[in-house]
Amino acid sequence: MHSPPVKYLILIEAAGAMQARLFDAQRRHVADLDSATEEIPGMLAGLRPAPGADPELWGSALKGHSEAECREAQVYTLPV
Repeated sequence: MHSPPVKYLILIEAAGAMQARLFDAQRRHVADLDSATEEIPGMLAGLRPAPGADPELWGSALKGHSEAECREAQVYTLPV
């Protein structure tokens, strides 16, 4: 069984470090990466983030993150 394709990448602070969180089109969590990994710039090349992770859309997916962390997050929609 394979994972669905990643549709969203969210750069968000977690315990003082930036984390890249990957989600599918239904906003289900797929994986977490250190935002400093070499894959991240390639995934984000040419894309512009939406500022903040709207709690209406991302509340349950980002449970455990503070309101401030969600407000400061950068949400990228990846081409699938």
